[in-house]
Amino acid sequence: MDRGGCQMSGGGGGGGGNGAIDQHGMITLEDLESFSEEQLSDSGNGSLEEEGETMEAEDGSERLLRYWQEVARGHQVEVSPEMAEPIQQLSSDNQGRSQREHIPFTLLLRKEKCGEQLYEKRHYEKGHWACITMHEDTYEQSICYGFMKIMRYICQQNSLGDYLGMTLPIVTIVRTDENHSVISQDVTVAYYLPIEHQAQPPQPYDNEIVIEVWPAATVYTRAFTGPTNEVTIINQINTMAELLDSPAVCVNDSFIVAGYTNPAHSNRQNEIWFLERR
Repeated sequence: MDRGGCQMSGGGGGGGGNGAIDQHGMITLEDLESFSEEQLSDSGNGSLEEEGETMEAEDGSERLLRYWQEVARGHQVEVSPEMAEPIQQLSSDNQGRSQREHIPFTLLLRKEKCGEQLYEKRHYEKGHWACITMHEDTYEQSICYGFMKIMRYICQQNSLGDYLGMTLPIVTIVRTDENHSVISQDVTVAYYLPIEHQAQPPQPYDNEIVIEVWPAATVYTRAFTGPTNEVTIINQINTMAELLDSPAVCVNDSFIVAGYTNPAHSNRQNEIWFLERR
């Protein structure tokens, strides 16, 4: 598979999660981590609650797997049985290592108008990222399958054979035409290595996942809530372009969607990132 470039650089892709999940939503690592066994009964999925007695007889990993298989079907995505262990790992305490680490940055500017925050300008230092570029039939499928591959890397399918830990946000690099009206099917999913693994990143077993060093970069970022799909992403890109004083200083064909919470959250938190040209 052609993985494409996903470095945080001025020349291309860059890097840095609302209501009930619908047909346009995405399954992310955050979904898999944030839903514990106890939360399944509160998921709002009536069909699963009706099967509660049957699920009580199953072990935790099987129960979580069945939940995500049902969610995934709404996205035309298959979750294979081999995902049971990674799903369970991201839903458990992992010996106290389940705390999420946020990607460090320096705030350079906060632009406000009438008390409303319009966007922030941030500086991110150079760092190692695990990246995979997908080319599935639909945007949603690329995101789902890409995250599942990254998830397996985090959960032991790496040269350390150990759980690496979660970082936030998980970023998705999207590419558009020059008019910002169409999103390419080439979608890159990227995961920032936790601080303890930055010096010596564990190598993935999956040769489609590439460990890249993204150079230091300045990004303009705007928060938004709700689902992330082709329509909302295009709308957010165009809104951000209108708000920037000098949009020409930013890369014009690659943008970043940063996800902090899962799609089932009642008020999903996302950001759109514009990368400043180098």
